[in-house]
Amino acid sequence: MFERRIEAGLNPAINSVASLFISRWDAAVIDDVSPDLRAKLGIAVGKQAYAAYRELIASDRVQILANEGGRIQRLLMASTGTKDPEASDVLYIEALAAPNTVNTMPPAALEAYADHGVTGAPIPPDGGDAEEVLKAYNDAGTDTDELAARLQSEGKDSFNASWHDLIGTIKDQIPS
Repeated sequence: MFERRIEAGLNPAINSVASLFISRWDAAVIDDVSPDLRAKLGIAVGKQAYAAYRELIASDRVQILANEGGRIQRLLMASTGTKDPEASDVLYIEALAAPNTVNTMPPAALEAYADHGVTGAPIPPDGGDAEEVLKAYNDAGTDTDELAARLQSEGKDSFNASWHDLIGTIKDQIPS
Protein backbone atom coordinates (compact mmCIF):
# COMPACT_ATOMS: atom_id res chain seq x y z
CA MET A 1 0.00 0.00 0.00
CA PHE A 2 2.76 2.45 0.93
CA GLU A 3 4.65 1.79 -2.29
CA ARG A 4 1.53 2.53 -4.35
CA ARG A 5 0.96 5.79 -2.49
CA ILE A 6 4.57 6.86 -3.03
CA GLU A 7 4.38 5.96 -6.74
CA ALA A 8 1.15 7.97 -7.05
CA GLY A 9 2.72 10.99 -5.34
CA LEU A 10 0.43 10.64 -2.33
CA ASN A 11 1.41 11.10 1.29
CA PRO A 12 2.59 7.72 2.61
CA ALA A 13 2.14 8.76 6.27
CA ILE A 14 -0.84 6.57 7.19
CA ASN A 15 -1.48 5.49 10.76
CA SER A 16 -2.59 1.88 11.02
CA VAL A 17 -2.52 -1.12 13.29
CA ALA A 18 -2.53 -4.89 12.84
CA SER A 19 -4.94 -6.31 15.43
CA LEU A 20 -4.33 -9.57 17.24
CA PHE A 21 -7.11 -10.82 19.51
CA ILE A 22 -5.35 -12.42 22.45
CA SER A 23 -7.88 -13.90 24.90
CA ARG A 24 -9.79 -15.68 22.14
CA TRP A 25 -6.93 -18.16 21.85
CA ASP A 26 -7.17 -19.24 25.48
CA ALA A 27 -10.97 -19.15 25.52
CA ALA A 28 -11.00 -21.53 22.54
CA VAL A 29 -8.95 -24.21 24.33
CA ILE A 30 -9.81 -23.65 28.00
CA ASP A 31 -11.71 -26.94 28.32
CA ASP A 32 -9.25 -28.94 26.23
CA VAL A 33 -5.88 -28.34 27.89
CA SER A 34 -4.21 -29.47 31.07
CA PRO A 35 -3.95 -27.03 33.98
CA ASP A 36 -0.25 -26.40 33.27
CA LEU A 37 -1.11 -25.10 29.78
CA ARG A 38 -4.10 -23.03 30.79
CA ALA A 39 -4.01 -19.28 29.96
CA LYS A 40 -0.67 -19.44 28.14
CA LEU A 41 -1.63 -19.77 24.49
CA GLY A 42 -2.74 -16.17 23.93
CA ILE A 43 0.48 -14.86 25.44
CA ALA A 44 2.58 -17.19 23.29
CA VAL A 45 0.74 -16.10 20.15
CA GLY A 46 1.20 -12.44 21.13
CA LYS A 47 4.92 -12.98 21.71
CA GLN A 48 5.31 -14.85 18.43
CA ALA A 49 3.50 -12.06 16.57
CA TYR A 50 5.70 -9.47 18.26
CA ALA A 51 8.85 -11.29 17.13
CA ALA A 52 7.54 -11.37 13.55
CA TYR A 53 6.60 -7.69 13.85
CA ARG A 54 10.08 -6.74 15.05
CA GLU A 55 11.62 -8.68 12.17
CA LEU A 56 9.32 -6.93 9.69
CA ILE A 57 9.96 -3.40 10.95
CA ALA A 58 13.71 -4.02 10.79
CA SER A 59 13.48 -5.08 7.13
CA ASP A 60 14.99 -3.02 4.34
CA ARG A 61 11.55 -2.58 2.76
CA VAL A 62 10.04 -1.01 5.86
CA GLN A 63 13.10 1.15 6.48
CA ILE A 64 12.98 2.48 2.89
CA LEU A 65 9.27 3.25 3.28
CA ALA A 66 9.94 5.01 6.58
CA ASN A 67 12.62 7.10 4.86
CA GLU A 68 9.99 8.12 2.30
CA GLY A 69 7.68 9.30 5.10
CA GLY A 70 5.65 6.12 5.61
CA ARG A 71 4.56 5.34 9.15
CA ILE A 72 5.37 1.95 10.56
CA GLN A 73 2.23 -0.03 11.31
CA ARG A 74 1.88 -0.92 14.98
CA LEU A 75 0.89 -4.25 16.46
CA LEU A 76 -2.33 -3.96 18.45
CA MET A 77 -2.98 -6.43 21.26
CA ALA A 78 -6.77 -6.61 21.44
CA SER A 79 -9.12 -8.60 23.64
CA THR A 80 -6.74 -8.41 26.60
CA GLY A 81 -9.40 -8.78 29.25
CA THR A 82 -8.94 -12.15 30.95
CA LYS A 83 -11.83 -14.56 30.29
CA ASP A 84 -10.50 -17.40 32.46
CA PRO A 85 -11.83 -16.97 36.01
CA GLU A 86 -8.83 -18.88 37.37
CA ALA A 87 -6.28 -16.55 35.73
CA SER A 88 -5.09 -13.13 36.83
CA ASP A 89 -7.29 -10.26 35.69
CA VAL A 90 -4.16 -8.48 34.43
CA LEU A 91 -2.52 -11.54 32.86
CA TYR A 92 -2.33 -10.33 29.26
CA ILE A 93 -1.58 -6.71 30.11
CA GLU A 94 1.44 -7.63 32.21
CA ALA A 95 2.74 -10.26 29.79
CA LEU A 96 2.38 -8.36 26.53
CA ALA A 97 3.86 -4.94 27.16
CA ALA A 98 6.24 -4.02 24.37
CA PRO A 99 7.56 -0.97 22.56
CA ASN A 100 5.58 0.39 19.59
CA THR A 101 2.50 -1.68 20.35
CA VAL A 102 -1.04 -0.75 21.34
CA ASN A 103 -3.18 -2.53 23.92
CA THR A 104 -6.93 -1.97 23.77
CA MET A 105 -7.73 -3.29 27.21
CA PRO A 106 -11.35 -3.11 28.34
CA PRO A 107 -12.19 -0.72 31.20
CA ALA A 108 -12.33 -3.46 33.86
CA ALA A 109 -8.86 -4.69 32.89
CA LEU A 110 -7.50 -1.14 32.87
CA GLU A 111 -8.93 -0.52 36.34
CA ALA A 112 -7.51 -3.81 37.61
CA TYR A 113 -4.10 -2.95 36.19
CA ALA A 114 -4.21 0.52 37.77
CA ASP A 115 -5.07 -1.14 41.09
CA HIS A 116 -2.57 -4.01 41.21
CA GLY A 117 -0.83 -4.49 37.88
CA VAL A 118 2.94 -4.76 37.70
CA THR A 119 4.95 -3.62 34.73
CA GLY A 120 7.69 -6.10 34.09
CA ALA A 121 10.19 -6.54 31.33
CA PRO A 122 8.84 -5.97 27.82
CA ILE A 123 8.45 -8.83 25.37
CA PRO A 124 11.91 -9.69 24.06
CA PRO A 125 12.39 -8.87 20.36
CA ASP A 126 12.74 -12.59 19.59
CA GLY A 127 9.45 -13.47 21.31
CA GLY A 128 11.10 -15.19 24.27
CA ASP A 129 9.55 -18.57 25.02
CA ALA A 130 6.73 -18.29 22.45
CA GLU A 131 7.90 -21.14 20.20
CA GLU A 132 8.40 -23.51 23.15
CA VAL A 133 4.93 -22.79 24.52
CA LEU A 134 3.31 -23.22 21.10
CA LYS A 135 5.15 -26.52 20.67
CA ALA A 136 3.82 -27.68 24.05
CA TYR A 137 0.27 -26.94 22.92
CA ASN A 138 0.76 -28.78 19.62
CA ASP A 139 2.41 -31.71 21.41
CA ALA A 140 -0.62 -31.85 23.73
CA GLY A 141 -2.99 -32.14 20.77
CA THR A 142 -3.95 -28.55 19.97
CA ASP A 143 -3.40 -27.87 16.28
CA THR A 144 -2.53 -24.20 16.57
CA ASP A 145 -2.52 -23.69 12.78
CA GLU A 146 -6.06 -25.07 12.51
CA LEU A 147 -7.10 -23.00 15.52
CA ALA A 148 -5.63 -19.87 13.92
CA ALA A 149 -7.63 -20.47 10.74
CA ARG A 150 -10.82 -21.07 12.74
CA LEU A 151 -10.37 -17.99 14.93
CA GLN A 152 -9.64 -15.85 11.89
CA SER A 153 -12.80 -17.06 10.18
CA GLU A 154 -14.89 -16.56 13.31
CA GLY A 155 -13.41 -13.09 13.79
CA LYS A 156 -14.18 -12.14 10.19
CA ASP A 157 -17.76 -13.36 10.60
CA SER A 158 -18.13 -11.41 13.84
CA PHE A 159 -16.81 -8.19 12.29
CA ASN A 160 -19.02 -8.65 9.24
CA ALA A 161 -22.09 -9.09 11.45
CA SER A 162 -21.17 -5.97 13.45
CA TRP A 163 -20.69 -4.02 10.23
CA HIS A 164 -24.09 -5.05 8.91
CA ASP A 165 -25.71 -4.19 12.26
CA LEU A 166 -24.10 -0.74 12.13
CA ILE A 167 -25.25 -0.14 8.56
CA GLY A 168 -28.77 -1.27 9.53
CA THR A 169 -28.80 1.13 12.49
CA ILE A 170 -27.69 3.99 10.27
CA LYS A 171 -30.32 3.17 7.64
CA ASP A 172 -32.98 3.10 10.36
CA GLN A 173 -31.99 6.66 11.36
CA ILE A 174 -32.29 8.10 7.85
CA PRO A 175 -35.71 9.65 7.25
CA SER A 176 -37.65 8.11 4.38
